[in-house]
Amino acid sequence: MRDVVTILYNDFETLDVFGPVEILGRLPEEFNLLFYSLDGGIITSSQNVPVMTRSLSDFKSTRYILFIPGGIGARERVKDEEFIATIRSLGGNAEFILTVCTGSILLAKTGILEGKRATSNKRVFAWTKSAPGVNWIHKARWVKDGTIYTSSGVSAGMDMALGFVSDLLGHPAALQVSHEIEYVWNEDSGCDPFF
Repeated sequence: MRDVVTILYNDFETLDVFGPVEILGRLPEEFNLLFYSLDGGIITSSQNVPVMTRSLSDFKSTRYILFIPGGIGARERVKDEEFIATIRSLGGNAEFILTVCTGSILLAKTGILEGKRATSNKRVFAWTKSAPGVNWIHKARWVKDGTIYTSSGVSAGMDMALGFVSDLLGHPAALQVSHEIEYVWNEDSGCDPFF
């Protein structure tokens, strides 16, 4: 069992979080879903969805997947030194790191993506590329580099999450989840119809 440590901040993108959470949550024997923020309490998405979070001061996970969503709030968080330092610390000890959309920009600010391949939301790719030292892949649904998975905009996080499940638990497990949620999984990470 691995904890999935989702780091939330105000104005995160709802589907960035709950698309992958729906997929990973279908496998409760494999994944324990946890929601954290710097100070804990209610964090609200850009679509006004409130989520109760734990404070990172109470963090105790030892075997975990770090999950960083994107959203309009990432524009502020990228300048928040405490937030970036926290992600750097958590990322350094994570077994895997998953990001959706502009979550990859937050991860890039930590230095963890230095020299690695990654992607992000195409609508803000010029901003994304301002993070130096990363081999940004423009045409990709998601990119895997070692234990780090980054995905492009919003719904691409679901394809990435299924790809992650496939890599970790096998292709049949990912297909089963995609059928359960009646989702047409784009299995080819390089097939990007929104390029």
